[in-house]
Amino acid sequence: MYTSIVPNRRQLLIQDLRFYAFVHYTVNTFTNREWGSGKESERVFAPRAQNAEQWCEAIAAAGMKGVILTCKHHDGFCLWPTKTTAHSVKNSPYKGGRGDVVREVSDACRKYGLKFGVYLSPWDRNCPLYGTPAYNDFYIAQLTELLTNYGDIFMLWLDGACGADAAGQPKQKYDFERIWRTAVELQPEIVMSGCAPDVRWIGNESGKTRESEWNVVPRFAYDQQNLAANCQQDDDLRKFQKRCQDAMLPDLGSREFLANYDDFMWYPAEVDVSIRLGWFYHPLQRYTLKSLRHLMKIYYTSAGSNALLLLNVPPNRKGLLPKADVKRLREMGAWLQKEDSLVLDARRTDADGGFTVALDFPRQSVDRVRLSEDTTKSQRVEAFEIYANGQRVFRGTVIGFSRIAIFDRPVTTDRLEVRITRCRNEPYIDRAEVCATGAYRPW
Repeated sequence: MYTSIVPNRRQLLIQDLRFYAFVHYTVNTFTNREWGSGKESERVFAPRAQNAEQWCEAIAAAGMKGVILTCKHHDGFCLWPTKTTAHSVKNSPYKGGRGDVVREVSDACRKYGLKFGVYLSPWDRNCPLYGTPAYNDFYIAQLTELLTNYGDIFMLWLDGACGADAAGQPKQKYDFERIWRTAVELQPEIVMSGCAPDVRWIGNESGKTRESEWNVVPRFAYDQQNLAANCQQDDDLRKFQKRCQDAMLPDLGSREFLANYDDFMWYPAEVDVSIRLGWFYHPLQRYTLKSLRHLMKIYYTSAGSNALLLLNVPPNRKGLLPKADVKRLREMGAWLQKEDSLVLDARRTDADGGFTVALDFPRQSVDRVRLSEDTTKSQRVEAFEIYANGQRVFRGTVIGFSRIAIFDRPVTTDRLEVRITRCRNEPYIDRAEVCATGAYRPW
């Protein structure tokens, strides 16, 4: 019944973080592009007031637990003084060529209690070795520098974008197996996401999720060729949308869907979305900053619905997060903190072999329950209902490692019952918390 499929040690670590930041920052920030050509002069990278601590302070205030920095994007420009190429921050005006953005961000993360992760694009439009077997050695050398010189790295984010030859075929065959092996050898606790074996891409970049997000999925979702094909191979909108549709199959883990396969794996979903329209900063996109309501809805349908949330926050040309973005992050964090403060001291009683969880507390208005399963015993719950005063106040499907069940309207009561109505064998509910009314209501 699929309950033998459980997360590995690294996957258990990442599900406890749930909400973390992407920081897209490179020469594109200064050229007003999303994908650089690789021909940009190093002198383009010239932030006047860069402050990684400002970034991390705002990110931590939002309630995020980590930061992933684009140490190298497709343009090949490196934000650290790498020994592998001259196309790096060491030949830029920043700090007279003595700057190290990766060092600054990793240090700032630790100051503000955040985990630090790296994005290292396999595509490199500047490297003359790209398109040859020698390029894979070049890439491993860069990866080794990042994973040995900057302390503990919680995540390696791998993009599958790949330049094409004249016939439209991928120019470089990435040695993903070697990349994954090297990463774990150098950082045993590292989680790998994107074109990687630990965390899967949700299938879009707009913050949309499935009604039922399963961690136990058919192994085809991990197939290396499918991964590479689905991760931003080109900028043709119609082709990209088609790949998104393929990756966003409405059902990846129900019993009915799994019955068609015979090989399965634990592969949680990650929702990657930007706080603005673009991934990099663009001056004319200041009006595309997502509203608080939009961001909170994304949060509750991802981090609150058994998925990981990776929210991108791009610094501007000064090297700072824009004031409006910082304000929005602080608003988001204040509401999440408010929810934490409203968790009641409820007495829990399990009955019916764990299929009913009762929560008793002083009579008051409540509007949500926060649930999680003990995923060391897999993901089991397929459907559940919540009752108050003899009436059903919520009906849901999966729980997984995080489910925030928000009622249609607050209810005044002194007892809630969570009833598991469909399950793969017996349930193992790890957390069951009830919150007083007063937290953010996104719908």
